[in-house]
Amino acid sequence: MMADTIISIEAFRVAPRWLFVRIETAQGIVGWGEATLEGHTEAVEGALQDLSERLLGRNPNQIEDAWIEGYRGRFYRGGPVLMSAISGVDIALWDIKGKRLGVPVYELLGGAVRDKIAVYGWIGGDKAQDVLEGAKQRKAQGFRAVKMNGTEMIGWLDSPSALDSAVSNIAAVRSLGIDVAVDFHGRVHKAMAKQLAKALEPHRPLFIEEPLLPTQPQEIAQLAKLTSCPIALGERLYTRHDFRPYLEAGAVDIAQPDVAHCGGITELRKIASLVETYDVALAPHCPMGPIALAACLQVDAVTPNFAIQEMSWQIHYNQGADLMTYITNPEVFGVKDGHVRLPNGPGLGVNINEELVRKAALTAKAWRNPLWRDEDGSVREW
Repeated sequence: MMADTIISIEAFRVAPRWLFVRIETAQGIVGWGEATLEGHTEAVEGALQDLSERLLGRNPNQIEDAWIEGYRGRFYRGGPVLMSAISGVDIALWDIKGKRLGVPVYELLGGAVRDKIAVYGWIGGDKAQDVLEGAKQRKAQGFRAVKMNGTEMIGWLDSPSALDSAVSNIAAVRSLGIDVAVDFHGRVHKAMAKQLAKALEPHRPLFIEEPLLPTQPQEIAQLAKLTSCPIALGERLYTRHDFRPYLEAGAVDIAQPDVAHCGGITELRKIASLVETYDVALAPHCPMGPIALAACLQVDAVTPNFAIQEMSWQIHYNQGADLMTYITNPEVFGVKDGHVRLPNGPGLGVNINEELVRKAALTAKAWRNPLWRDEDGSVREW
């Protein structure tokens, strides 16, 4: 039998802010990937066009070679735009290979080491009552852990009282008997981050996320020495090479690469193995769509140092569509006792409603993140 070939690579913008990738082969196998990069949709679409010109006519089974050419086949490499485009293609190619062989992707990665995947949901964090109500809802939905924002807009040096709501919010959620992670979102600078981390310690957060901006491994390492709170980061790191300085500095306890940004399943698997050598847990970042989540679950299934998986069901970003909107088997993401079961379908294990995707893409706009300014007019971290 002649080797199969890639005959089309398409990208679809869909609400709320996702970019899906569809790859079809000459033998009629269709794979889906996700290349969502929030706020940079058009740039990723351009990178996907370049990858398409390189990969059309190629053997879809050669996933590693396609990844290497996408990353190393040019002088300038890495960064969020290129890696997100590579992610979309890579995930789709793994989906194709799993479907060709009739097995879940995790069977091709060595086989599962667990029967179910721990997950957490998002509850906001800006208003105390919303946090408490959100946590109650998540608990009723079957979650045992949630994540919330630590602060609203905050200055480089702000009043210590600006941190009071974060402390009271986490205390309220913990009183419900569930774990809570606190996302600093890179918006809290060092002078305030030290205070907030110390104030949260008595409430024992599951982890604190992006306590400083992801350009500061040494400063985050210094902060790590001042607090017992586990430090999580990695959504804005795009390859295993980007993780290296954080690991070597002792700046991270929980690695959070995003499968839609870091180079797909291929690179997420390598990052997972790398961080394991530093006794660092894996908790993939994923406020994304169903394809990205399904890809994460495949890697979570085979990763010894996996800890917990983010999922975007009913996250506040999901305006106009939600996690289950574009799939015909939503039961694959059902939450029970804080876990979802391993997907057992071939490939990624999610069935995409292609007709709905194509229809949604006709009117979908590129998403733009908010821009925050202080009362003096200066830009603050969002």
